[in-house]
Formats: sequence, C-alpha cells, structure tokens
Amino acid sequence: MKMNSIHSCRKLHPKPEGLALQYGTAGFRTDAKHLDHIMFRMGLLATLRSKKTKSTIGVMVTASHNPEEDNGVKLIDPMGEMVTAVWEGYATQLANTEQDSLLKELKDIIEKEDIDMSEPASIYVGKDTRPSGASLSRAVLDGVSSLGGKTHDYGLVTTPQLHYMVCCCNTHGCYGSPTVEGYYQKLSQAFLQLTQNASNRTDDQKRLLVDGANGIGALKMREMEPFLRSKLQVVLSNDSSSGKLNHMCGADYVKVQQKAPQVGECCCSFDGDADRIVYYYTDSKGCFHLLDGDKIATLISTYLKELLTQAGLNLQIAVVQTAYANGSSTRYLEDVMKVAVCCTKTGVKHLHHAAQEYDIGVYFEANGHGTVLFSKAAQKQIQELVKDPNTNDERKRAVKLLESTINLINQTVGDAISDMLVIETVLAIRGMSVQDWHAIYTDLPNRQLKVTVSDRRVIDTTDAERRAVTPEGLQDAIDSLVKKYKTARSFVRPSGTEDVVRVYAEADTQENADRLAHEVSLAVYRLAEGVGDEPKPLH
Repeated sequence: MKMNSIHSCRKLHPKPEGLALQYGTAGFRTDAKHLDHIMFRMGLLATLRSKKTKSTIGVMVTASHNPEEDNGVKLIDPMGEMVTAVWEGYATQLANTEQDSLLKELKDIIEKEDIDMSEPASIYVGKDTRPSGASLSRAVLDGVSSLGGKTHDYGLVTTPQLHYMVCCCNTHGCYGSPTVEGYYQKLSQAFLQLTQNASNRTDDQKRLLVDGANGIGALKMREMEPFLRSKLQVVLSNDSSSGKLNHMCGADYVKVQQKAPQVGECCCSFDGDADRIVYYYTDSKGCFHLLDGDKIATLISTYLKELLTQAGLNLQIAVVQTAYANGSSTRYLEDVMKVAVCCTKTGVKHLHHAAQEYDIGVYFEANGHGTVLFSKAAQKQIQELVKDPNTNDERKRAVKLLESTINLINQTVGDAISDMLVIETVLAIRGMSVQDWHAIYTDLPNRQLKVTVSDRRVIDTTDAERRAVTPEGLQDAIDSLVKKYKTARSFVRPSGTEDVVRVYAEADTQENADRLAHEVSLAVYRLAEGVGDEPKPLH
C-alpha cells in the first residue's frame, strides 16, 4: 500500500472530531461542509472494491432530492447495482474511523477481503449540479489516486447514467457504449422504434411538460432532445437556469406535498439526480391527481403482460412492492391483472434483489424510484423468437416491441429519463391519456405520520416490515385499531436514520385514514417510549 501517498493526502482531508455517519440505502448524505473526508475515504474504498472485483466501480457524488446545501455519495458495483451490504458496513467503518486509525482500518479490510493490492483499479466518477460537487468529487479522485487507481471523471451526469456507464464497461460493451452519447443513442433508438407502433399520436401527445427539479436531469434532457427527432418535444420548467435545486419543485416535493411544483404547469417531475419520476395532472374542477410509483408499476406491468400473451411466451412477470404500496394497486394487480405481487422491505436495494428472482421483475417504490429487470433467460427467449422465421406476424410484432422495450429500460437502477420514455411509449401504443391511466384503479385514502422516540431500535419488524415484533403489545394494539375501519390497514417501522417511527395507515375515507394514523401514533408513543408531546389529532 502506498502509505506515504495516503498519509499526505489524508492530511488534506481531515475528519471532524465526533462526526459519525451511517452508509444507508442512499449512501452517505448530510450537509456538504461535513463530507470532504468522507469523499476521500470513499475514493479509497472504491479502489479496494475495484481491486477485489477486478472490475470498474462507480462513485456518484449526489444527495438526490435533498436541499441544495446537502451532498452525498453512493458506490456503484460492477453490474451497475448498489454496493453489497458487507461493503456498506466497510463504508460506515471507514467513514467514522478517527484520522490516526485510518491506515489500520484499510489494512483490516484488505486482510478480510484478501485483496491483491497489485491488481489495477478503475473508478468512474460523476456528480450532480450542486455547487459543492466540484470540490467533493476532487476529494474522491484524491482517494483513488493515493491508492494508485485510475479514474474516468464523467463530470455532470445523472445518477442512472453513471450506473449505466459502469455496467457498459464491465460487460465490455454488451449493455451499450459507456458514454453519455451512447446512453442517448441506445434509449432514443428504442423509443423511435417503439413509437412507430403508435401511428395516431397527435402533436399534443408528442409534447410533454417536465419539471427538472432545477437539477442534472433538466440539463441531460436538453442534451438528449435532438436524439428524439421531434417524436417527443420536452418543455422544461425548473430547468436550473434560475431556481434552487429541489426547492418547491421535483418529484419528492410533488409526492410529499401532493401538489404541482410552484413554478410551471407540468405533467411529470424528476428529482435532483434524476433517478425518480412521478406524473400528475389537475382536472377541470381544479383537483390534483398524482400518478406515483404504484401507478407506474401497474401501467408498465399491464403492458408487458399483454405483450407476453400476444407473443405466446410463458414467462413469469411479478411486481415487487413495499408495505407503502397502496392497497388498491396490490388488489388490482392480483385480482384483475393476475400478476404475481411480492412485498419486500423498504429500500431500493431490497426491491432490486427481489425483482431478480423472476423472469421479468417490475419494481417501483411509491416515491417513483424503480425499473424493470429481465432475466438473461427471458432476454434469450425474446431474441430467439425475433430471429425465428416461423414466428407469425402478431407474435413477431409483440416480441419486437418487447425487444425494443428492453433496450429502452435502464435495468441497472431507477432512471427518470428512461422511465419517462417507457411511460410515454406505453400510453402512445395503448392510445391512453394520463387521465385514462389514472382511472385504472382508485387509490385508497392514506396518511403517513412520524413519532419521535428515545430509541428507534425498540421497534423490530417482520413480514417485510408489515408487522411489529417489539415492543410487546404494539402489534395487538394496531390490529384492534385497524378492525374499527373499513378496508383498513396500518403498519409502523423505525426510520433508518433518525430516532423516529414512521406510521402508515389506509382506510375507506381520508377522515378514517387520518383517524387510524393518529390512533396508531398514540399507541407507538405510549408503548415505544415517545419523546415530547403526545401526537395530536389531525382534525
């Protein structure tokens, strides 16, 4: 190990005393001024991961939907997926190690993982548009170079674009070309091929109003537009020319506030690093309607199931949800569409792993982060059927649509640009408006609350976080409260980052959902050592 190099670089990136951070589903995320030493150390860790896997590893500098003054970092594994749980643990250890123990911590990881330090290392680095991104990505590059790794700095890219680049590199071009232009070409070619099957598209349907969250997605959408050859005209608002990143705009604002962005009349919103998307519209009565991740998963899985039937392919398609998925979406998928539904723990990595178990796994969190995974076997069957001269016209059309849809989807991670093009394609091919899509099923009224507790670890859950195991008596209390309301359910789960317990409730009316959420919050407060004032009723 290049001790002298690490020793001298380490001094340039000192750790503030007493600062402790945890690597979670979203990587590290906090106020940008606390992150310089973290970035340097993640550069070190990415280099070790690259040597261990003999592959290119990605480091994305972003804080997604957080305010502009925050920043963060995520590591990307060889196939474009999130880094494995064991290495998340190493990331936390390395981040919190005091300055004089850093070399020892690195040696421990090298020994535990039996890393050959003579192996070359290759790291791809990207950042979003935050002002702090430039200096923080330089700290990552310092970490990589101090362990002798090679870097390719992509500069400003969306998070999904960097995931895509890493996968392209490690599949030696089989997934695509590891350039931003290669990404635009792959997606736009697939989109243009698919929309040829929707000959009745009006000029109105070719025009889409997009809220870019004043982030990287707006810049990249503008770059991509010429590749779409007027088959989709994207009208951008919150395009980062004036407003602040994620301020009163973006997917998270729309989802949480249940209203359109403050600036511009839009139809869909990206988040700050363009890995989430939500659609919405305001009806003639002025009512706001949100089409979130549940609606997106339903639209895409319905389209794919129809194509599989037309192609005569016996492939299992499943939708992966979390406990936060609206009960109406689950019932529609299971009872009407006859699609398998699997529930897993909250967090994109859990959904991604669960989706890998099926021929075709569709996963979206309610917040709009999601994608579709096609197994190698499923892709092979589809490609063979495309090439088979005995495939009749109807089957041939369906498998060609499936093949182009696979090319349009970024299978490495949720991708707002890719997901937007898939949604626009499905609506065009099926001749649907956003209003038609929204009418597929009606969401059950729901409410999310949070209760501050002295220690969130007192809550332990099972059954994909849908039932509380501890503290004793809490689940019994929730069960008896739920029984008071029609089509009701409720669950609680500890936050991953702070001492709060999140409460979710659903019922037949908004008033009942609000009542149930409040009553369950009281039960949590009383049985899980609530802090501060008792939760107050919402009405």
